[in-house]
Amino acid sequence: MEESGAAQPTAGVRMKRQLTLSNAVAVTVSVIIGSGIFLSPKGVLQATGSVGLSLIVWSLSGILATLGALCYVELGTTIPKSGGTYTYLYEIFGPWVGFMKMWQTLIISGPAGTAVLAITIANYALYPFFAPCPAPYLAVRLIAAACLGLISFLNCYSVRMAAQMNNVLTFLKVGALGIIIIFGVIQLARGHTENLELPKAFEGTTSSIGSAAVAFYASLQAPNSLIEELINPNRNLVLTIVISMPLVTIVYLLTNIAYFTAMTPAEMIASDAVAVTFANRLLGVMSWIIPTAVAVSTFATLLTGFLAWTRVYMVAARDGIMPRILSMIQVNRLTPAPAVILPALLGLFMLIPEDVYMLLTLMGFADWLTYAMVASGLLWWRYKKPDLPRPVKLNLAVPVMFVCMCLFMMVLSFVSAPVECGIGAVVSATAVPVYAVFIHWENKPAWFLSFEGFVTSRLQLILNVVPQDPEIKLE
Repeated sequence: MEESGAAQPTAGVRMKRQLTLSNAVAVTVSVIIGSGIFLSPKGVLQATGSVGLSLIVWSLSGILATLGALCYVELGTTIPKSGGTYTYLYEIFGPWVGFMKMWQTLIISGPAGTAVLAITIANYALYPFFAPCPAPYLAVRLIAAACLGLISFLNCYSVRMAAQMNNVLTFLKVGALGIIIIFGVIQLARGHTENLELPKAFEGTTSSIGSAAVAFYASLQAPNSLIEELINPNRNLVLTIVISMPLVTIVYLLTNIAYFTAMTPAEMIASDAVAVTFANRLLGVMSWIIPTAVAVSTFATLLTGFLAWTRVYMVAARDGIMPRILSMIQVNRLTPAPAVILPALLGLFMLIPEDVYMLLTLMGFADWLTYAMVASGLLWWRYKKPDLPRPVKLNLAVPVMFVCMCLFMMVLSFVSAPVECGIGAVVSATAVPVYAVFIHWENKPAWFLSFEGFVTSRLQLILNVVPQDPEIKLE
């Protein structure tokens, strides 16, 4: 039973529609362009075996990812709730399936992803001071923790401020890629085209082409996770995808071409940080710009990641499958403060291990499975609820192609890392007993309910948060 001191009027208290089209585009671009394009395009080159096929794969991946993002646009305008993938699984297949996705995000992918991004920021912020030696563990962890604290504060203080800062950081990260592209054009003008000429560009081609798509799929649910705060979502969701996906595809393609003007395929594969190697060769005394750009780019990705992830926790709590405190918003700032604080704390905990990166591979198979289920859910609802209002309605070929692609990536993930995928599946399966005990079990003991109410009421008072108005309108 909650204390009366925590009860506050909630009518009209809910997240504001204050994110513009430019904010949504910046969020999507920022989520896609993290540290990967600066550090490890060699993964695609290793998988494809040749310069020519790697460039083709980058192009096709952008096109196919756009198809997947369009599936999310139809679902986002049909189900006008924040939460992205979780929300669609919950609404279409029920709370059991929704909770399994939520549990996967809560236990591994969310905290590990947060920690990896924060560590990457710290490593490259310290790079100019310690290169060529690695930065000390303690220094990296302290800066990473400070980044998590700063990002948490921004997201708790003002959604609008966080979005505007992301706009600036996204401009800077695209600008850094622009520097690489400009130097690539200069190299081409000087005649450094040997790696791009036919037939040499296709020498060593292999049949494995699946790796590039991974870079794009973080974009699928980014604007959908914020739909309740997006102005005119029927229009802006579509425009966000139409603008951001081709933009990122072109930037990625030109950046990779620039790399090949300064490095041979063998040199790229040997490099652990391709953009840094590129900068050291061509930028001279200004080579520090690229490590700094990697830190800025990753900070922006982490900032937008918090914008998106926290809404998933918030919506799951509102649906009753996460602690109710996470659904509440701060009275004065109208931000989901509890849902921001939780991933920050979990991310801080994940900073402790030496090797956080291996945790991300555990969820590869499960991630592709959930994407396939989301697109399949779109098809199922077309059959089950044909009269449901759909402001955006795709040709059925789009979700069918996307489902087939996700199934292909599932098989590819399992074949390439069967042990990690198996562990990830076991971790996901632990959601079943947790759901059965804490959510499905209706007749909980009185002491359990009293303790839950006591904790919730105390946190409400400390954080000054209230339940938000449940009414959701697609304006």
